[in-house]
Amino acid sequence: MQLNTLCPVLHNQSSSRFTRSATILLVAAFALLHSPAQTPEDVGSAGVFNGDRNELKGVRVATKREGDLIRVLVENRELCEITMTFDVQTENLKRSQKLPFTATFPPGETNLAFELSPTDVNAKWSYSFTNYYKLGSNVAVHDETTVYQLPYLPGDRFIVTQGFNGTYSHQGSNQYAIDWEMPEDTLVCAARGGVVVKAKDDSSQGGASIEFDRYNNYVLIRHDDGTLAQYCHLKKDSLVVTAGQRVATGEVIARSGSTGFSTGPHLHFCVFKTKDGRMRQSIPVRFRTSIEAAVFLRESECYRAADIQTVHVSAKPPAQGRQTQAQGGVGN
Repeated sequence: MQLNTLCPVLHNQSSSRFTRSATILLVAAFALLHSPAQTPEDVGSAGVFNGDRNELKGVRVATKREGDLIRVLVENRELCEITMTFDVQTENLKRSQKLPFTATFPPGETNLAFELSPTDVNAKWSYSFTNYYKLGSNVAVHDETTVYQLPYLPGDRFIVTQGFNGTYSHQGSNQYAIDWEMPEDTLVCAARGGVVVKAKDDSSQGGASIEFDRYNNYVLIRHDDGTLAQYCHLKKDSLVVTAGQRVATGEVIARSGSTGFSTGPHLHFCVFKTKDGRMRQSIPVRFRTSIEAAVFLRESECYRAADIQTVHVSAKPPAQGRQTQAQGGVGN
């Protein structure tokens, strides 16, 4: 992990230390510093969406003095929620929140994160803090009645090369991700409607090494329940949607490719929410196929997309998914 450190200043001056998965903004005595950082989970995510590591530009943290009160504010100019975690060290300061502190901040707003104030105003005081954030909400509740469409055109059929708990890379934050082996230039469709909050298609590079991860092209869609869906490894210059656009279920969003950390042409798909500023949690979702109304996809099986028709059912997902074994072929 890359940390950015500002040495503490004592007695009636403030200092802060930040690190986050994207642009870093440090505010200390109203001075601004910034540099990139990344989190361990991002590095270990096997080539999937790292948009909150490199592409978040609209998140700023600032400290504001009001007499002896120090207010820490978060400005979120992204198109959806962010979840941020603060680790704080203090001397002779009271805290308004139990720390470490995690909160979700809505888009388009500046909100108070926490406050600090001297315990003894006549004694020296100091503080420093490190913060981490990810795109998404940790209070989102997935609508378990929603059935997703297969993310390709009606009538198309593709094999699942890596499913839930896939041994190649579907562990941890990607536990419930799905990979379909898919020829490059295949039309990719929205599996569920929502708002495009991040999109990238400027890369033509891909390869079987984590070093290629930064070249991943993707679309990230926020659903109405606050969860996010990612579509990864897309072809260069293939996006037909833009950030801020609302898309419908089944709408074409891009073309498949093999950019980023990818061993061959395929589509990686995952629905998730954030847990805190460091980690996210993938969510098992059901799909409608040409022969099944609502099914958890199975690794090594081929699925044909049905006509677009949103289906709602009442059923709970498996508690921890189904353990599967890698079957070779194209992985994530």
